[in-house]
Amino acid sequence: MRSSRRPPLLAALAGAALSVVVSACSAAAPDAATAAAAAPPGLAAERFPKPARPVAGIVSDQWASEDSRERAGEAAKVMDLLDIRPGMAVADIGAGAGYYVVRLSRRVGPEGRVFAQDIERKYLDRLRQRVSRERLANVSLVLGEPHDPRLPPRSVDLALLVHMYHEIAQPFGLLANLVPAMKPGGRVAILDVDGPIQAHGTPRALLSCELAAVGYREAAWHWIEGRSVYLAVFEPPAEPPEAEHIVPCGAR
Repeated sequence: MRSSRRPPLLAALAGAALSVVVSACSAAAPDAATAAAAAPPGLAAERFPKPARPVAGIVSDQWASEDSRERAGEAAKVMDLLDIRPGMAVADIGAGAGYYVVRLSRRVGPEGRVFAQDIERKYLDRLRQRVSRERLANVSLVLGEPHDPRLPPRSVDLALLVHMYHEIAQPFGLLANLVPAMKPGGRVAILDVDGPIQAHGTPRALLSCELAAVGYREAAWHWIEGRSVYLAVFEPPAEPPEAEHIVPCGAR
């Protein structure tokens, strides 16, 4: 059980250190990069139980070619289902090559904000060049950790995780540390294949179980491609449970 001296997650944010958050260039100076709002670190990975299931390896910065995804209308369909509108702040967690980043940037417009987050620095380096080249002034790049997205507190209306949940080595830590970044009424949406983790999918029952273990409530479920690809939407808790009280789904 956690010591009474240790503050809860939300209170601990006040004294936390800076994260690596880099704001994308402005339209007037496309090759510049400036420091953006600081994001404090969350609870340490060691405090959370390991998932009682495999973790898929990160093999690429994109799920499929952008041309094939665009022909299928993937991003437009997902953004419509999630009712993403101008002025919103959206975090693309596991942004990779930026397929969603570019399209989210256009959808939320100049009054909105896109946080392009990844744990692979080399992916962010390439994405920074793309953001600069396409003059996406409303995009901020965020270097996260496997257990912590390192997003600014109370900054996100919608967190989007696309074809990467099965690659999260510490899902309980990431989900718990994501809570402080969410605005009141914020949502978390996960797009994935309803299949084995070894085949780069996440079974529906496992996803629902792991989100529930951290206090998330399922708000909507959409099938994107037949009964194989889903878009699951969750509401985060006001505060996650004690890390030591989280029980991995396979261990129940």
